[in-house]
Amino acid sequence: MIPKKSFMGSWIICVVVLSALKAASSDTGIRAVTNPSADITLSYVQPGRIAKVYFKEGEWVKTEQVLVQQDDAVEQIQLAQLEAASVDTTQIQASEASLAQKRVDLKKLEKAAAQNAATELEVEYAKLNVKMAELSLQLAEFEHEQAKRKYNEVKVQIEKMRLKSPIDGRIEKIHVETGESINALADVVRVVQIDPLWIDVPVPLVKATALSHGKTATVIFPDPNRASLEGRIIYIAAVADAASSTLRVRIEIPNKSNRPAGEHVEVIFPPSPR
Repeated sequence: MIPKKSFMGSWIICVVVLSALKAASSDTGIRAVTNPSADITLSYVQPGRIAKVYFKEGEWVKTEQVLVQQDDAVEQIQLAQLEAASVDTTQIQASEASLAQKRVDLKKLEKAAAQNAATELEVEYAKLNVKMAELSLQLAEFEHEQAKRKYNEVKVQIEKMRLKSPIDGRIEKIHVETGESINALADVVRVVQIDPLWIDVPVPLVKATALSHGKTATVIFPDPNRASLEGRIIYIAAVADAASSTLRVRIEIPNKSNRPAGEHVEVIFPPSPR
């Protein structure tokens, strides 16, 4: 005969286990937080003085719009000098003319030597002059190419002094003011993209195994009306969190109403197939 106390204990354990299994298999929502789909803080790679800040915090910007300009007055003067040097071919023309003259002189001496009117030493000296003139021309051409490369290098440096937005987004934070001197790699401006929003959801492993890229999920917001949006799975982590037995699943949702990122939401996945 089974003692009554032992039977009751076993029954309670069964109820607890069944309740846990039911909770795990039910399609209850998982709490998570919305994030910007892009969050970028821009910096300069070289120190300098801020000449102009073109936008204010909260304003919307487009990709490639200039946000902040560093003072580039000195670099612009240097660029003008290098541009003049990069298009100037005077030295090349002079070297070409010198080479042509040296070749004419060599031909005359070779003709004279054939008639015993010039010595072999004079001919060799003329050949040496031609060789030196050829090297002078090569050097002039090399220096001209270097001038063009230096000109392009300074153009790139000046371009880097104009911080451009890498995304369509909103100015979240400006860390500098016009006239301020800053160090290299110091934070200058933060740009965020909140349309679409991303949500990284810690999904229990037993449920995550049934999910795949492109599947939909319902995102419920905490406002009084519990507004909901449909998102889709764009990423599933390859490594689970061993401590919580969850897998990170990223949901992307449209945000045409420009809701702020950072809201606590509830994510509901479609029921798993039985």
